[in-house]
Parts: sequence; structure tokens; C-alpha cells
Amino acid sequence: MNKRLKKWGYIFIGIILFWMVLTIWANNSGNKQLLTVGDEDAKYSALIVYNPDPIYNLDEQVCTAFAQGLKETGFYSQVASLDYEDIDTQKEYDLIVFCANTYNWAPDWKTTEFIATYPELTDKNVVAITLGSGSTGRAKRLLDQAITKRNANLIESKEFWLMKPNDEARMDESNVDVATDMAEDLGLHIGLFLTTK
Repeated sequence: MNKRLKKWGYIFIGIILFWMVLTIWANNSGNKQLLTVGDEDAKYSALIVYNPDPIYNLDEQVCTAFAQGLKETGFYSQVASLDYEDIDTQKEYDLIVFCANTYNWAPDWKTTEFIATYPELTDKNVVAITLGSGSTGRAKRLLDQAITKRNANLIESKEFWLMKPNDEARMDESNVDVATDMAEDLGLHIGLFLTTK
């Protein structure tokens, strides 16, 4: 009996250690990337940041689609991975978008650290985007709290999923395609809200 318990104990410890290593790897294995969307001389500007998931690039696709929606309303956007060294945190953006992946039911560490150390967020217009396979409720709450703790103006918080249907009326379509369509619509909606108020 003791041998069996010991064996299961080792298996359990092995699974925990594997999960910890996987979590650390996922949180810290991003690409250095910057994409610009729109006319650099546009009246409005946005910074959209994300910590790239090492397996799926839903984050990059959603952020780029959101920037395309903003572009329709006269925005110039910088879509930057958090490993990109030249993110200009001193610029006065009209909108900042924080896009976080969900790991262990929490937003990724790099995104929450970036929010905590961003020079000034008081009264800045911010959108939060939480990504995950499907269980993102807790991660969304924690991401929202990290933003509101900095006294930012959180104008929208949205979740997009890799596996859980993003729109049950579009079940026959690729879930990623649906997510990017919805993100572009969200960018358009937010852009119109900010440029017409």
C-alpha cells in the first residue's frame, strides 16, 4: 500500500513540476514584434500591447484586427509585443489596449507587470482584452482590477476564446475567424466612441 501511495505521490509531484515549468515557459517565451496600422499622421493614436502565446497567435490576430477597426475611425495604432524594446510609454495615446493571455486562470505575468509599471495611467482611456481557451472569467476580473487599480478609465473589457464559441450563431465558422471579426468590430465601436464624444 505504501509503495502505491509513494508512486502516486511521485506522479503527482511530477505533474505539478511539469505544469509549473510549462506556465513559466508560456509566460516568458514571446516574440519581439511591432506592427503599425493606419496613417502615422492620424489625429488619434493607440498603443495595443500583448504578450505572445508561444503556441497560438490568437493574441496577435485579435490585436491586429482591433487596430484595423480603429483605423476605420481615423486612428494610428502601434501593435507591440511586450518583448519589443522600443515601446514608447511616454507618448500621449488616445487609447491603450492591454491584451492578456490566460494561464492558470489568471492574466499572463508580463501584461500585469507592464500595467503595474506603466508610467502614468490615471484617467487614460483603456480597453482590456482577455484571451484563453474558454475559462477566462477569473483572468478577466484580475486584468480589470490591475487596470482600475492604476486609476485608468476602463472603457471596455472583452473576452475572446480559442475553443469556446465566441458567437453561438456562427458555430460553422472558424472560432479564430469569429474572434478576429468581433475584435475588428470592437475596435470600430471603440474608435467611434472616442472620436465622436
